[in-house]
Amino acid sequence: MGTVPGFGGVVKATDGGEPLVLLSRFGRRFAAVVRVAIFGPVAVIGLLRATDEHVASTALVVGGVAVWSAVYVWWLLRRTDLWGAGVDAAVMALVCLSIFWTDAAEHENIGWIRLLVSFACVTYQWYTPLAYGIAATAMAAGTLLAVVLMSAAAANVVHAAIWVLAIATLSRVAWLLVEQGARSADRLARDAENARRAHQVAAAVRADERELVNALHDTAATTLLMVGGGEVRPRNDWLVPRARRDLEMLRAYGEQVDSHADLVQLLGAEVEAVSRLPVHLSTPSELRVPYRVGRALADAAREAMNNAVRHARAPEIRVRLSGGPARLRLDVADDGAGFIPEQVPATRRGLRDCISGRLAAIGGTATVTSRLGEGTLVRLEWHGG
Repeated sequence: MGTVPGFGGVVKATDGGEPLVLLSRFGRRFAAVVRVAIFGPVAVIGLLRATDEHVASTALVVGGVAVWSAVYVWWLLRRTDLWGAGVDAAVMALVCLSIFWTDAAEHENIGWIRLLVSFACVTYQWYTPLAYGIAATAMAAGTLLAVVLMSAAAANVVHAAIWVLAIATLSRVAWLLVEQGARSADRLARDAENARRAHQVAAAVRADERELVNALHDTAATTLLMVGGGEVRPRNDWLVPRARRDLEMLRAYGEQVDSHADLVQLLGAEVEAVSRLPVHLSTPSELRVPYRVGRALADAAREAMNNAVRHARAPEIRVRLSGGPARLRLDVADDGAGFIPEQVPATRRGLRDCISGRLAAIGGTATVTSRLGEGTLVRLEWHGG
């Protein structure tokens, strides 16, 4: 990317200082607008106040400045280097020297030149580095002051020439204050962006940690608890394939997968793993969804089936999948002991994170309906919108 001349140096667009870059561009454009706006009236003043014998010479000077001003405005709007400011300062110095040629001092026709130089020196401060602006102002305004002194002009004319230097200095000070504000805005924007990115990274890390903990909870931790609690004997035929599947799932955690998956196939694998109870599975022949969605639904269904095995003492589990890729519903139901969802401690992860949390992460909803002695229904809903 290119560069834009700044106030204390050259501002690179790649530096990320967007407020400074925009402010520098504004300074160049505003300088062009000022030159276009003031040149016409100033030129008219110069021509009208010229004596008859100096109209032609004054018109020649005005015409030369007009041609250069057109080039200068084009340069301000199209280029990003600094040569135009130096040439403009030299042109202003030549216009000041033309006072001797047109006898402008003798005939009190210096006003239009002073106005032209004043606006030029003021606008130099808006887009040039500090040293460059001082040099350009010294060349233009210094030449004006020297010519006025050499011409023995009236005291008020000398004072006006001195004021050109003063207003250029004030312009630089004011612009530096604006620049400082832009730097502060730029710094605040960078700090806010860094904070936002840090928050996103931390949120992503926490989400990944939660998902890993949920995966451990659903697989190895649940299997070990069932063995440790005596629900499954160490030599039970169900244990070996279950442990093997737990290890396979943990080993595959975080691996790159296809963008879409068949939810029916994912559910079938989870039903097969829950082999200690009969599971009646009712699904379409195929239902392709985004992999992240399918994995979250299958994992939530696995946790619901694990709960039925561990806690419900149900004779069987019913799993029913309905709908399509745009909108689907997955029900996991049992006729077991049931429970009161409102009385589940907040420290238990199963319902909160492994079911409701997973559905919330994909923009879905999980509804748990249960009553003591009447079984449990876990309804998982998701729609593509």
